[in-house]
Amino acid sequence: MTEKNLNINFQEFASVEEMLPEDRELVAEAIDAMKGSYAPYSHFNVGAAVRMSNGQIVKGANQENAAFPSSLCAERTAMYAAGARYPDKDMMSIAIAGGVYGRITDSPATPCGACRQVMAQYQTKAGHKHKMSVIMVGAKVIWKFEKVDDILPLIFDSI
Repeated sequence: MTEKNLNINFQEFASVEEMLPEDRELVAEAIDAMKGSYAPYSHFNVGAAVRMSNGQIVKGANQENAAFPSSLCAERTAMYAAGARYPDKDMMSIAIAGGVYGRITDSPATPCGACRQVMAQYQTKAGHKHKMSVIMVGAKVIWKFEKVDDILPLIFDSI
């Protein structure tokens, strides 16, 4: 037997002011996207913002349904809208913000496994041109991962 280790590197910011201007903008858009959340059951509002390779930003928010499996996370809402609107452009980065009754949680909102897999798919679609960065926003701390692989090691890829 051989023991192996996976290492995950990420940046941690105490405030958005420490971030690069383009990341600050994406974080602000994700927070703004929370306004579009429909969360009558969980009251947990999530907003996501995706920056495309053409510079455009596409936002999405979680949408709940009484039939819970029919609900959709903010991340997938934003990515699917971005993919449909700009099918020939790559997703460069995504920012995610969440909170109860619209108040951002202290620690970052983290994406579910399904959303991570969709991020991986769009990153794979871009090929070796770039990796998609992932920013998770909290009121007291913000995490930035340089690539989806860092939040979903051993990515499933049927290609």
